[in-house]
Amino acid sequence: MATTPRLLTARTRRLEPADPRHDRPLLELLPADAVLSWVRDGAGLVGWGCVARLDVSGPNRFHQADAWWRDLCQQIEVADSVGLPGCGPVAFASLAFADQPGNSVLIVPEVVIGERDGVRWITTIGDGSAEPLPPEPVRPPGTVSYSDGQLSTTGYRQAVAEAVRRMRQPGDLDKIVLAHDLLASTSEPLDARFLLHNLAARYPTCWTFAVDGLVGATPELLLERMGYEVRSRVLAGTVWPHEGHTSEQLAAELLASAKNRSEHAYAAESLAVRLRPFCSDLTVQSEPEILQLRNVLHLATNVEGKLSEVSAHGPATLLRMVAAVHPTAAVGGTPTAYAVRMIAELEGMDRGRYAGPVGWLDGSGNGEFGIALRCAQLEPTATPDGEAERGGGRVRLFAGGGIVPDSDPDMEVAEAEAKLLPIREALEGIR
Repeated sequence: MATTPRLLTARTRRLEPADPRHDRPLLELLPADAVLSWVRDGAGLVGWGCVARLDVSGPNRFHQADAWWRDLCQQIEVADSVGLPGCGPVAFASLAFADQPGNSVLIVPEVVIGERDGVRWITTIGDGSAEPLPPEPVRPPGTVSYSDGQLSTTGYRQAVAEAVRRMRQPGDLDKIVLAHDLLASTSEPLDARFLLHNLAARYPTCWTFAVDGLVGATPELLLERMGYEVRSRVLAGTVWPHEGHTSEQLAAELLASAKNRSEHAYAAESLAVRLRPFCSDLTVQSEPEILQLRNVLHLATNVEGKLSEVSAHGPATLLRMVAAVHPTAAVGGTPTAYAVRMIAELEGMDRGRYAGPVGWLDGSGNGEFGIALRCAQLEPTATPDGEAERGGGRVRLFAGGGIVPDSDPDMEVAEAEAKLLPIREALEGIR
């Protein structure tokens, strides 16, 4: 389903130092409703409002979204005096992890404010009448309480144990990535900006995102395209702080772990294999490095490539490349198709857009997509008569990890709990 006006104009201009929005943090410019975000280290894009929207599902969702966006861009008159990636028409996107079930969405906002390389700009999209809304005070969520989601911690441990049992038997499955969810209820209506501000404060090197109620801070860059350059940062293999171990000791432990190195190698190779047909040149970092966050340490591998002018896979548009690489072994498993089928069987829940691609793309083909990790879906609460409840809010949190034959279910539960910390602490206002 798509909503698209007949004629759109995208006007982009630089915000000069005299403008009060020039120096304020991007997230502080957001109004209370319909917020959109992709911000890292204070730079990126924020937006609000909606002049066009596509809701799509199924195995062809990436290609349908790509066709819709390219067609829409042909109908937009552009006046761009800045000319940086992210200027002109922009869509924020969040796509479902699985073919079925799951709904994906692209949203073209009325207003976008962006920053790159020290340049701050504003884009209005529509008939030219849109004006930025004055920010309202951020509302705290009040008291937060938790309950089991569709797959409880106990259910998650059982799923991990069953996956390990199957992988230790003769067969083809080398790795599977399982997750579970947690429900949080708040005594006051939940303001997405409250989560965004807290996540950005604690995890500035992550990409803090918000698209259609999915809010999080992901450390994993699935794919970035800038002109003919493409890059990715693959994460797989994790340790988390525990008493008596310094960060240096944890890093050494992670680098020496055969289990984590094997899990990471699957993820990096799966992305490189799928991306290589689009590229005339592709470089994969020879040895993983350590990415240290407040709550965990990851093995990380950088992948960089130069796009071919002609590809056997068709046009190297960002969404087509995202379709080719998703899901990587980092969020699916190896072999991926088999692992994804087993995920649906063992989890028994709808992940929605968790672990799916999330990010933005512009009318010139540039954009960035991460993997929707460390995130929560803001859900409407309802009374028995079906009316929206005004008193509080409800949030669905997600976390998981990669499972290989020598995984320990109790350790995997502990890892998932460590990965839930960012969104839990953001929800509780811990900075």
